[in-house]
Amino acid sequence: MSESETVAAVRRPELKILSSRVFRGPNVWHYEPAIQLVVDLGVLEDFPTNTIPGFTEGLLERLPGLRNHTCSRGHRGGFVERLEEGTWLGHVAEHVALQLQQAVGHDMRRGKTRGVKGVRGQYNVIYAYSDETVGLAAGQLAVRLVNDLVEHDPEFDFDAEFERFIIRGERAAFGPSTQAIIDEAVSRDIPYIRLNTSSLVQLGQGVHAKRIRATMTSNTSSVAVDIASNKELTLTLLGNAGLPVPRSQSVRRVDDAVRLAERIGYPVVVKPLDGNHGRGVILNLTDADAVRAGFEVAYEESRNGWVIVETYVTGKDYRCLVIDGKIAAIAERVPAHVIGDGTSTVAGLVEQTNADPRRGVGHEKVLTKIKVNEAAIELVAQQGFAMDDVPPQGEMIKLTLTGNMSTGGISIDRTMEAHPENIEIAEEAARVIGLDIAGIDFIAPDITQPVRETGGAICEVNAAPGFRMHTHPTIGDPQYIAKPVIDMLFPPGSPSRIPIIAVTGTNGKTTTSRMIAHIFKGIGRKVGMTSTDGVVIDERLVIRSDASGPRSAKMVLQNPRVDMAVFEVARGGILREGLGYERNDVGVVLNVQPDHLGLRGIETVEQLADVKAVVAEAVPRNGYAVLNADDPLVRAMRRRCSGRVVWFTLAEPGTEIRESVEDHCRRGGRAVMLDRSELGDMIKVVEGRRSMQLAWTHLLPATFGGRAMMNVQNAMAAAAAAFAAGASLHDIRQGLRSFSTNYYLSPGRLNEVIVEGRTVVVDYAHNVPGLMMLGDFVDKTGAALDKASELGRVSRIGVIATAGDRRNADMRELGEVAAQHFDVVIVREDNALRGRRRGEVADLIAQGVHDAMAEGARCKQVEIVLDELEATRHAIARSNPGDLIVICVDQHGSVMSELESYSRQAQPGARRDDHANTNAVSDPDFMAEAVPSEVVEPPLF
Repeated sequence: MSESETVAAVRRPELKILSSRVFRGPNVWHYEPAIQLVVDLGVLEDFPTNTIPGFTEGLLERLPGLRNHTCSRGHRGGFVERLEEGTWLGHVAEHVALQLQQAVGHDMRRGKTRGVKGVRGQYNVIYAYSDETVGLAAGQLAVRLVNDLVEHDPEFDFDAEFERFIIRGERAAFGPSTQAIIDEAVSRDIPYIRLNTSSLVQLGQGVHAKRIRATMTSNTSSVAVDIASNKELTLTLLGNAGLPVPRSQSVRRVDDAVRLAERIGYPVVVKPLDGNHGRGVILNLTDADAVRAGFEVAYEESRNGWVIVETYVTGKDYRCLVIDGKIAAIAERVPAHVIGDGTSTVAGLVEQTNADPRRGVGHEKVLTKIKVNEAAIELVAQQGFAMDDVPPQGEMIKLTLTGNMSTGGISIDRTMEAHPENIEIAEEAARVIGLDIAGIDFIAPDITQPVRETGGAICEVNAAPGFRMHTHPTIGDPQYIAKPVIDMLFPPGSPSRIPIIAVTGTNGKTTTSRMIAHIFKGIGRKVGMTSTDGVVIDERLVIRSDASGPRSAKMVLQNPRVDMAVFEVARGGILREGLGYERNDVGVVLNVQPDHLGLRGIETVEQLADVKAVVAEAVPRNGYAVLNADDPLVRAMRRRCSGRVVWFTLAEPGTEIRESVEDHCRRGGRAVMLDRSELGDMIKVVEGRRSMQLAWTHLLPATFGGRAMMNVQNAMAAAAAAFAAGASLHDIRQGLRSFSTNYYLSPGRLNEVIVEGRTVVVDYAHNVPGLMMLGDFVDKTGAALDKASELGRVSRIGVIATAGDRRNADMRELGEVAAQHFDVVIVREDNALRGRRRGEVADLIAQGVHDAMAEGARCKQVEIVLDELEATRHAIARSNPGDLIVICVDQHGSVMSELESYSRQAQPGARRDDHANTNAVSDPDFMAEAVPSEVVEPPLF
């Protein structure tokens, strides 16, 4: 057996896609949207391209555009060199997916292929996309093509599949008019969001947003659109304004049409009152029989049954495009036609014309294919030919009478040739109707001569006119008409983006986000905020769920009231879909701690840091990254940020970290630092050589007199972010002084309530680093309570839990940490077990508590009460007045409702019937409970 036969016997076409993911913003792979395919090569891992006979030749034959790919070589043909030298098929699939998208006009060139760590034969295939449905389809077809080249599948027809792929791409693409506007917007750094699968697009963000649908804009008057759609009313208004228009009137019956035609004089035109795209328009009718026949065609296209009969104005057909009151372009529209070559039939000439790659179906391409219908055949017959006749060379055969592009016509640019008087007439017509973007249809012998002298008229005014006859004229220079559209929507110098502050980290994200939003609310900004509690618009909770992902961010950017956004960015959202927006002006990274390890391929804290670093990487050159100098993993992110860095640190003077931060400031940088003294701890803002005192930590309500160091750190990060975003020192100081951790400003985060003489703290701490910081607060608060107690020592009771998707070791360590700070530990469980059996998580945590107790930890007793509310009641029941109770919550609304019920029972005349109605409280914030965190974010539409 030959070598090639041996190879063929061993290899099999088993490249397959294990998973696919669409990133809709900066992500762990790239700073722009990308698609990730995890592929498995199977036995093909042992067969690079140079070992598969005919593979390279077959691939280049089907997709010759691959010859232009540079790949890692940096020059044209680099990818072909890689194929010939031998590269793996996952890498080939990446390039094929990019080339397939280029075939439908999506110029995508970015991609990379990386092996899945620790798994032989599996690869991450990453490539850019423009439309996600097309991008995913490209990846799937790429894999099928690669497998077919390894061993041909008789059921796989690449040409047919490729044609279906192109059709899908053309259907998903924006039309030429919409695409022209979007391209101009992107060139000016104006962001856009596609709002549906058609042409509805938002340009800009928040309060600056404008919408377009094709060439209709947010500024387009609906009254003007209604007027333009009523052709009789349009001509009446234009005539009353002294503009040249044909005589016309609408009728509902054919006999009335004939009588009207005889009164105004032949030849006439009949057309539907409310038609568009030239459908149902019959020109140059010279007798009653022609009017009757034309009336039937027009009546079929009329939505309300009215047909216009008007004077037929002879001349050429011109479309004058008026944008914001000024002429932007003028095109001469030539009806669909063919030119005889002396050898081909009319039908053959039509087929040759439709073969032009610029022609497509409807508006999918810059030209439309000519449609041969009964009307076209009849028109050809009127010119003395049948479809199978051969017209003489140079003979022009019309297939339609109207020059609409949608019926197969062509366009000739006449923008620079029009007479100034005709331009003035067109501009006045748009003003009379009231359209911001209008297509004025002129019939005139010559647009270079005044129509009032040569004879001509405005026959129609169109709302939402198409741009493709101007942007892609068949003859002449293209006109860049998207520029005046964007100038109208976003005048030069006007903003299109709202400031975005993104906050990430293992702990403290929610509180820091709330602090930042509170600061800017005090300035008067309408802040849209996302967090694990929901979407908040101007301090109003509009959606209650875990909203720390990209879809919620997009929801905020679509809200027309929002003039500033503060996003809490969680690890899960970044891994699932990326950031969901293009960039953030300020990116805050608080800390990176070992949490959520073992999920979605994140096994180490260093890998987790790479995920969090996406927020810093999304900072532009003129933006700021606010980084925690005390965390080495966060500190290292400064090298991944294109913008400037603002440090915040708790380090004391003389330490290496503090000296490094001070050196950064001496070079003109910014930082927020903490100075300790006998009077207390002072937060100061440093910029260059200026040092500005911000606030004493013990005077900030959120810090509990300086005891809650986690909130001291959060306040410093919030101050740094607000300062970077342009807030004044006074506004920052006032915001932090008025922000407290009461339930209404910071639900579930260090909420302190007094229940029958007991100090109860409700917090969300659910991982080891968070509980360690909470434990420090417990120690300081407990010491203060000991001094105030007549007995000299109060009991510390902790109710703790964690999510079921943590590692067993993490759960045991949580118990060990809790045992160091509490006298009694009550272990509960979340409602959502995340794959664990009931009681399993609690047993692991309790085991950690017992292990620490055996080593001499503070804890003297551990109990398991699985239900959250029952655990809360148990903690209250076993405590005494003066004790400190800390409840680490899952459903904070229910817990706060339960605690509030104790206060109500203490009122005179109140009864407590075994907690039978504990949720029936007066405050709706306690009654409405948050959706569990594992619930997927709600769809936007």
